[in-house]
Amino acid sequence: MSTEPVWPEGYAQIVRETVDSTNAEGLRLAGELEYPTWILGLEQTGARGRRGHGWQTPRGNFAATLMLRPTGTAGWAALRSFMAANALFETLALYMDRSRLALKWPNDVLLDGGKVAGILLETTSNGSQIDWLAIGIGVNLAHVPPGIRDAAFPPVAMDEAPDPEDFLLRLAGHYATQESILEQLGFEPIREKWLRHAARLGEVITADTGQEELTGVFRTIDEAGQLILDTPQGERRIAAADIFF
Repeated sequence: MSTEPVWPEGYAQIVRETVDSTNAEGLRLAGELEYPTWILGLEQTGARGRRGHGWQTPRGNFAATLMLRPTGTAGWAALRSFMAANALFETLALYMDRSRLALKWPNDVLLDGGKVAGILLETTSNGSQIDWLAIGIGVNLAHVPPGIRDAAFPPVAMDEAPDPEDFLLRLAGHYATQESILEQLGFEPIREKWLRHAARLGEVITADTGQEELTGVFRTIDEAGQLILDTPQGERRIAAADIFF
């Protein structure tokens, strides 16, 4: 018998009617937070994605940030991108056939080949140690953002939009499970789960690092989350890039 989801123990929640950016709001509030905290914005007016790309969030879509104080280095904190992607995949799969979904390295979720969700990690640090980590998540629940043309992965929305607060309840539970796995078993099972849903694994893709474009076969990701690409010049490990296929 199915049971209704419950809010995960040890996590707090803040809901804002309107906010410029849930990541920005989370970083503003960081010093006041006592627990890992989800900040949900029912409307965002100044959101952004990777490399400064805009991300519009009209009312009815989903914009939330999880504020954490992870132990360890920036590289260890960065693994949360894959954990968030796994949690997003499982949450979206509650509302549609999971075969329509795929995870695009490093931090997007595709629905029927279009971008339905994105993840943005931002940090504050004290020397080499991460002080605060903001995991920003945007999902096109109800609306396709207007004005985005010629995108390699055009934005798409879900067929039937769940309530954003209901979506967060389920996402928060799935994410808490990922944190438990990391604590008890390390990154490897998270990596394996991500790879099971990875878009174009074993196929030819192109990675634009900003300094060069590399084309090759997407073999896997390593223990640091780097993309491993087999190119004509040999294996390349890529920490950050825009991916095209």
